[in-house]
Amino acid sequence: MELATLLPSFGGLIWTIAAFIVALSVIVAVHEYGHYIVGRWCGIRAEVFSIGFGPVLFSRTDRRGTQWQVAALPFGGFVKFLGDASAASDKASDDYEALPEADKRHTMHGAPLWARAATVAAGPVFNFVLSILMFGVLVMAQGTPKEPVEIGALKPLPEQSRTLQVGDEILAVGGTPTPDYAGFFAALGDLPVQESVSYTIRRDGAEREVEGRYPFPPIIDQLQPRSAAIDVGLRKGDVILSIDGAPIVAFSQLQETVTASEGRPLVLEVWRPDRDGGGGEVLEFALAPRSVDLPLPDGGFEQRWLIGMTGGLAFTPATETPGLWESTRAGVSQTIFIIESSLSGLWHMITGAISSCNLSGPIGIAETSGAAASQGASSFLWFIAVLSTAVGLLNLFPIPVLDGGHLVFHAWEAATGNPPSDKALRVLMGAGLTLMLMLMVFALTNDLFCP
Repeated sequence: MELATLLPSFGGLIWTIAAFIVALSVIVAVHEYGHYIVGRWCGIRAEVFSIGFGPVLFSRTDRRGTQWQVAALPFGGFVKFLGDASAASDKASDDYEALPEADKRHTMHGAPLWARAATVAAGPVFNFVLSILMFGVLVMAQGTPKEPVEIGALKPLPEQSRTLQVGDEILAVGGTPTPDYAGFFAALGDLPVQESVSYTIRRDGAEREVEGRYPFPPIIDQLQPRSAAIDVGLRKGDVILSIDGAPIVAFSQLQETVTASEGRPLVLEVWRPDRDGGGGEVLEFALAPRSVDLPLPDGGFEQRWLIGMTGGLAFTPATETPGLWESTRAGVSQTIFIIESSLSGLWHMITGAISSCNLSGPIGIAETSGAAASQGASSFLWFIAVLSTAVGLLNLFPIPVLDGGHLVFHAWEAATGNPPSDKALRVLMGAGLTLMLMLMVFALTNDLFCP
């Protein structure tokens, strides 16, 4: 095989690994900083703050005596507090007992129960805070659509009708009034699928009737990572012209055909705009829809055949910047939705209602991070926010070696007045580590063998 044929794959692999390391490093740094800063506020002294494991590549010691370091294996991190035997915060008995009584208060084992519990809980909490902030910032940066509906930009389409212009306010579609976006999308539900439809618009203060493209054409607005569409090389902005030779003018026609295929391979004729917007080319792609378990609003799941793309309007709506409260509320809502969907998905996998292949391992997460980064900064930042929520939630599971397991130990101590014995802790930590390793192997197997 020639070197030239290997370079694209090699470059894609490097891009995927780099995106995964960046995403994971940001999430780990925030998680561990939560442990560190809350521990410091509670009077617990940190000896080492590390991003990564293994040989130390860079380190410095601050005025408080904490060594900040970057290690060679960028797949996690830890904070080692005074009196800890390791990154898992197990007690170094000899070292702990040798400490002066005054210094024991500054260890994770000699601090008051409330201080230890707050320090442990801070890691996942900081992950959730990161997600809320990132979702909120993205909502603020992208803006919210103005109402009434106003055209901010026209997307590149083959034979794009120029009767609609930037700045037009859409007052009605197909004769149905559209006072806001709820009314606009309601009007689409009653609109016959046809290449050209009538619009009532306001332009320069005057109302007029014009003809334009169907509002929801078969244009790719977003690609889902690890999907059939992204695997064959489809891109954001591509327009589907036909499926198996049958022309289509609406995204709903694509959805109906994919659903009815039940996994049968499809041939898509696609118009791809030039990067400079000066024209385009027609390409052909063959792909097979994949069975996917999708979450429902009521918490359940439904199985559907998908190729992994979402559609969009023929235009980009004009937007306005939302306020801080509105953006934060959107960030909170999105974070809660991810938590609820993740817990529902896990329960449905345990009960066998959906496939266990929905659980991804490191390879799957790396592929997703690379695909998200390839679609732009906003897509990559959104992925980091989603992954941060998932990491925070995972760490709250009541499994020894995870933060949730330590919180269970602290709850036991609060209820009984005594912490679990050192022997019990060693057994439980060993069991927890074994369980996590088994889970990682299972997830990795999914990455390698699931379709």
